[in-house]
Formats: sequence, C-alpha cells, structure tokens
Amino acid sequence: MKMLVTGATGKLGTKVVETLLKTVPANQLSVSVRNPEKAEGLRARGVEVRQGDFDRPETLDHAFSGIDRLLIISADGDNETRIRQHTNAVAAAERAGVKFIAYTSIANARESKNFLAPTHKATEEAILKTGIPYSFLRNNWYLENEIPSIQGVLAGAPWVTSAQTGKVGWALQQDYAEAAAAVLSGSGHENSVYELSGKLLTQEELASALGAVLGKGVPVKHVDDAAYAEMMKGAGVPDFLIPMLVDIQKDIREGTLESESNDFAKLLCRPAASIQEGLIQIVNSISSK
Repeated sequence: MKMLVTGATGKLGTKVVETLLKTVPANQLSVSVRNPEKAEGLRARGVEVRQGDFDRPETLDHAFSGIDRLLIISADGDNETRIRQHTNAVAAAERAGVKFIAYTSIANARESKNFLAPTHKATEEAILKTGIPYSFLRNNWYLENEIPSIQGVLAGAPWVTSAQTGKVGWALQQDYAEAAAAVLSGSGHENSVYELSGKLLTQEELASALGAVLGKGVPVKHVDDAAYAEMMKGAGVPDFLIPMLVDIQKDIREGTLESESNDFAKLLCRPAASIQEGLIQIVNSISSK
C-alpha cells in the first residue's frame, strides 16, 4: 500500500509525516511538495519525494501516480485560489486511480458561515463527486494560531479580542496531525467525517488558562472589530492580514467554531491534549527561542 501526503513541508504536513514514519515503513510513504529541495531530509530517510504543484495539474498526474491512499492538506490563500487548487488536486487523484482520499477540512464545513468554509465545502463536494472513498477531517482551530496573542501577553499586553463570548475548540496541531496519520494509515475510515475539536472555550477562558500556566492574571480587553483592526495595525501586523484576523474574530463571535465532539478520542484512543498542556508546550517553545 502506497500513501502520499501533500504539502508535506508545511507545519501540519511535517507533523503528519513524522507521525506516519513512527509506524509506516518509509518505502510505503511518498510526499508531494512544490519545492522538492525542501524535502531532501525526507528523501535521505527513504521517503519518495515527488514534485507536485496544485497550480500545475500536469505535475500532479505524476505525483499521484500509483498512490493508493492520499492525504490532501488544504493549501493557503484566498478562497478562490484554494478552490481552484484543491479542485485540481481532486481531479488529478481521480485520473490517477487513487483509492482513498483524506482531506483536512473545517468544522461543520457543509453548513458553516465561517469565511474559510467556502473552500472546504467546495473541496468536499468535489471529492464526493469522484465516488472515491473519503474521509473528511474537519479541523476546528489550531492553538498555535494564538501564538502572536500569547507572545503579546508575555510582553505585558492584555489579551485583545472582539470575539465576545464566542467559543472555539482549540487543539494542538500535533493532535490534528496524529488524527490525520491515523486515518491515512488505518482501516475502516472509508466515507467518514470526523469533527475534530478540543473542549469549547471562550477567549476569557483561554486567557484564564494562560494565566494559570504563567502564574499571573491575564487581563482581557474586549473591543469592537474596528478597534481590533487598529490594535493589530499598531502591533505591526501587515495590512493585508488585518481583514482576515478581523473576520476570524467575527466568525468566532458568531459561533462558527462552536462544534465539539469526541472524535479525537476515536482516532487517537485518547482525548486531545488539554488546553493547559497545549499552552505549556507553546509557552515553553516561545521561551526557548
């Protein structure tokens, strides 16, 4: 059985591959990357490195050739770009005769009003149309996404949010990676949907958990979207990123990530790491740099 992971040099992809290599022989694993030179370390360990660019479908025909089980990790970019890229990848998988597709989606993808959801809804639909057995890994939110806010708190700033009492199912990227690896390398996951989420928490609750880890109170500053945008600008966030950060806060406020399940336990045979465990890891990682 030959498995392939796309985007294998990205943050999530790297963790998925490292997890797979603990249980899967390197000669059964391939990776598809835009820049193969970035994956030389994997090649040296016996992993087959293939060049695959979602914007160049002809490269995907070779990248997916002979692959039985494929993990498509969602790309970066705006919705229009990502939908085009993902559609290219799904079509190439169908041409190559791939027998199983796992895809990293978003919480409640089919019904979600989250600004990121159109990409995932379109990709899920494209996969369904192929008739290829699938698994949708509907990831909630990476705790690592909050690193800039955590760094701000460590520097003495308050926790700033316009999300009000909206809840998020934060979990460590490592847990999402291990879940994806379990589905790609395991059996019995055909035509499945996994809603992957940690315990639902508000911004206040996350800040409180961070304060417990740091041994100090973390004040929370609630602002509106306009003030949040101004504060992000003042913190040096590039102008092109600010609308996306505001949209994230708005979508949290409106409940688009309030989707909780025990699917992590089903795939990992354990719960996701607690928010305290995750914050300790992140704080230690920041402090060691």
